[in-house]
Amino acid sequence: MSGPIEVLPEPSGFGAQVRGLDLSRPLPAEALEAVKAAWARHAVLAFPDQPLTLDELEAFTLQIGPFGEDPFIKPMPGHPNVLELRREADETATNFGAGWHSDWSFQEKPPAATILRSEVVPPVGGDTLFCDCARAYEALSPAFQRMLEGLRAVHSATRAYGTKGIFARETQKRTMEIIVSPEADKALTHPLVRTHPVTGRKALYVSPVYTTGIEGLTVAESKAILSFLFAHMTQDQFVHRHRWAPGMVLLWDNRCTAHFAEGGYDGHLRVMHRTTVAGEVPV
Repeated sequence: MSGPIEVLPEPSGFGAQVRGLDLSRPLPAEALEAVKAAWARHAVLAFPDQPLTLDELEAFTLQIGPFGEDPFIKPMPGHPNVLELRREADETATNFGAGWHSDWSFQEKPPAATILRSEVVPPVGGDTLFCDCARAYEALSPAFQRMLEGLRAVHSATRAYGTKGIFARETQKRTMEIIVSPEADKALTHPLVRTHPVTGRKALYVSPVYTTGIEGLTVAESKAILSFLFAHMTQDQFVHRHRWAPGMVLLWDNRCTAHFAEGGYDGHLRVMHRTTVAGEVPV
């Protein structure tokens, strides 16, 4: 660590850049505490200029928490907890992550954090958008908030990784090895409004990719409420656009955000390395 940690928040307070740290070495207790406090406050943290090896990326991840479980994508050889998000210059398949989602929300204990490091950044496109699901919830009327109380949303990976999902129907070449599985067709429920275990703030916990309905409601009722919430939470006022630079580490909170990976870099190689941090049962 060279000097004190510097946290530069976005004007909205959602998202921040952190400087003054070297993530290639174990963080001192005080610095790690400051990072975790900034993460709780701003939800999305960017650490520029971090030339990490895969081993160092794994070691930093374990300082935040134990590894999460990453299904349906083949990990890197020798690094079972690292996914390489690689798209070659000649690929025409849709870029990975192109749909609003909170990572692996269909799991019983979805990951608390995702950590993504940029290895090769294309000269155009490839931004990652994040929406602030806590601020989006707080902007709803008290009457609408009361209506959502106690509702449980149905989550499943079926639309993406299921036997009839997007990847199962894909015909274009893709470098990333996606594992289509009947396991992905399973579903479970989580509270539609989730309480953050650290901050106590409530946040919408739904997404167009993984939320397939609302328990106890008809298909039409579920669709009406979810369509409204998806449009509401992804309004510009709740969205932070992250622009990548080479060697940048991004740490985000899946418990109070959703994200969307933009394309726009056809003809260019893009390589990212990703880990997840285990989470808890949403309440």
